[in-house]
Amino acid sequence: MSGCCKSILLFLIFIFPTCKGDISTAIFAASSPTQTGASVIQSTYHGWPGSFLISNGKVEVAVVPAIGRVMQFHFVGEGEVFWENPAMYGKPSQPGANEWGNFGGDKTWPAPQSQWVKMIGRPWPPPATFDSVPLQAIRRERSLELVSPVDPAYGVRFRRTIQLDPREPRMIIITAYEKVEGAPVKVGIGVITQLIDPERVFMVLPGKSHFPSGYVKQQFDLPEDLEVHGRLLSMRPGREAQIGSDAETLIWMDAHFVLRIDSARVQGAEYGDQDASATIYTSAGPLKYVELEPFGPLRTMKMGDRLERTVTYTLARRRNKDPLAEAKALIAD
Repeated sequence: MSGCCKSILLFLIFIFPTCKGDISTAIFAASSPTQTGASVIQSTYHGWPGSFLISNGKVEVAVVPAIGRVMQFHFVGEGEVFWENPAMYGKPSQPGANEWGNFGGDKTWPAPQSQWVKMIGRPWPPPATFDSVPLQAIRRERSLELVSPVDPAYGVRFRRTIQLDPREPRMIIITAYEKVEGAPVKVGIGVITQLIDPERVFMVLPGKSHFPSGYVKQQFDLPEDLEVHGRLLSMRPGREAQIGSDAETLIWMDAHFVLRIDSARVQGAEYGDQDASATIYTSAGPLKYVELEPFGPLRTMKMGDRLERTVTYTLARRRNKDPLAEAKALIAD
């Protein structure tokens, strides 16, 4: 691309920051961020105005405050990694709806899920404030912060700070829960990332898992083709299944890309939902996706308390046709 064309594209970004999602994404992908790190540009993403695109020139992140989600994380100009539901493009969130608005992307839900009936009077869908309300967006020079209203059941407000490594294909999301009203509540930070239909997904087990088989069945059935090779527990999609473990690292891969999700487990801490610090959910048709879910420890929060969790997402291109060999190389790097 000539220098003149690049200048025109950069001019269009700033003159038309809220053009339609596909157009603005294409313009953004062709541009370059500042030389010192990531850039944050307001845009319209798949029909949602007031969205943001963050890029470091290698990878980009699409954030949609209107539905409270990080909707996409991928290499600039290349295929999607996070799963998005095209049937929901441009639709508003629906707080209090009995049916779950499955938009896709990455969000936070309070743990443990087993306490939702007690807290909100139902086991599903998730608490609306954490899943189905617009969030305030605070734009920084090279990062974006999302801030929720106070949830009436938990008395908690959450903040999510989304940022990119200045040079590497790596995203960091810091999720914080702040107890601002009401009685003390025991809660943990859950992060739920929906990803497109993979070839295989992995849990990286600790040297000595406290689960005899390295995992625990949580809901539905066991995943298809469940295997354990040393510290690598793997499965493929095909049926509705959900398992948990004490892993700190989860790996997703399709034919082209590999995503590693890291979130440290706090030794000796209490975790919800059968003491799992990581969960993998595989969906059944017609919607094909998986969920990789790192969880933080439970803590009884009282007024003024703050709980924080950091999750790191590292993206790479496939180098090995064999998924197991690819995963082994990834954790050896």
